[in-house]
Amino acid sequence: MSSPKIVVLGAGSLFFGRKAIWQMVHSEHLQNGTLALVDIDETRLNKMADLAKKVIAHNNSPLKLEASTNRRDVLKGADFVIMSFAFNNAMNRGIDCDVSAKYGIRMCSGDTIGPGGIMRTMREFPVILDAAKDIEDLCPEAWVINYINPTSVHGIGLRRFFPKLKTFALCDAQYNLRNSVAKACNVTNDEKLTVHTAGVNHFTWMLKADYDGKDLIPQLVKEKQDLAEDEAAKKDKVYSGSKGAFNHAIGVQLYETFGYLPTVIGHTKEYVRFYQGHGITGTDTIPSLQLFSVPDRLKWTSDVWQRVDDYNSGKVEIAEFDTEFGPDPATDMIEAMWGNMGKSFFINTDNNGAVTNMSDDAFLELYCDLSMEGPKPHKVGPMPRGIRGMCELVLDTHELTAQAVRDKDRNLLRRAFLTDPLTSSIGDTELLMDELIEKELDVVGEHWKR
Repeated sequence: MSSPKIVVLGAGSLFFGRKAIWQMVHSEHLQNGTLALVDIDETRLNKMADLAKKVIAHNNSPLKLEASTNRRDVLKGADFVIMSFAFNNAMNRGIDCDVSAKYGIRMCSGDTIGPGGIMRTMREFPVILDAAKDIEDLCPEAWVINYINPTSVHGIGLRRFFPKLKTFALCDAQYNLRNSVAKACNVTNDEKLTVHTAGVNHFTWMLKADYDGKDLIPQLVKEKQDLAEDEAAKKDKVYSGSKGAFNHAIGVQLYETFGYLPTVIGHTKEYVRFYQGHGITGTDTIPSLQLFSVPDRLKWTSDVWQRVDDYNSGKVEIAEFDTEFGPDPATDMIEAMWGNMGKSFFINTDNNGAVTNMSDDAFLELYCDLSMEGPKPHKVGPMPRGIRGMCELVLDTHELTAQAVRDKDRNLLRRAFLTDPLTSSIGDTELLMDELIEKELDVVGEHWKR
């Protein structure tokens, strides 16, 4: 098999771009191929390209590098196209979260469910659709991997509106889940370990965990209970940002409520209505969600770009790059596919019978065998009642959102807002939708104006 060409749309993504460079340089299956970096921000593109050149030279790697602000310049001949971009992400999410809070909806992340998830789709999905048209034209046989939140909405949209393209979606939230379970239960991550999870991206639940026939769920719940007690004992209430606040206590409470542990608590707590602060008796033991912090995200972004600048200027030896980073989920999956390595990953794709009481085309995050034929989900069995109903509501919201944005249909968009599990008042939701659109009209487009 010839060496692969991998195109990264959104090379300035700090969550993905640097790790992609690391893995392309170090993978025996990928290092003889081509890495094509694309970003509309020429300054950031050049910084990432300069970093890649330095890493390639330091490792004496045969990897070929291309870079362009125009994706059509590099798409031809691509074997894989990774979508990993966002427009002014932190600031727009801040608007989404602040305006939503005004109408009684609190979002700790604001980019997958709730009004924030819908608004982010309005910002990113039109660009995804345009990119998909170019892929269909220039490299129709390429695997298209969506890495842009809301992962499920965009994944659903690509599957529905470009059925001839080979696509799946990914998220890094469960990438190391099996390792985490093994470490927590003091077992080995090997063939004796079974971890079954299912659900919609960021709303996934551990349905089974055992090692050589021993049920590990009690140990995992006990760990969460101990951590929750430690969490409650902290007088200074120092947590790792809005997505980290009270996660252990919330995990225990959701387990006690539904009988299953959520696997991505920092996001799942935003999908349920319990932490919105609507209780009237004062007996809720967990505070309402902390809002997404724009200053925290901007500081992180500034610090990371400074690190890139330090590598490029020589202030930090490029040798440190090799120890600072490791595999990225997208390029790890591509390596497994191209190298026919027989590996499995948590992937967002069509259900195809894995969850027996949900439709085959339900777009779920499932543990899948992965090859050049695409993801093949492991059988899970039925989704528990209660959780299943919430998953269906989330999927309906996502389906409506993708369709509304593709069709530029304001009435359908209103239906998506009102179907979303976080909205409760028709009047408030209509005002919220109008205000968000007005504040982001320059990004989402004049066609959404009333």
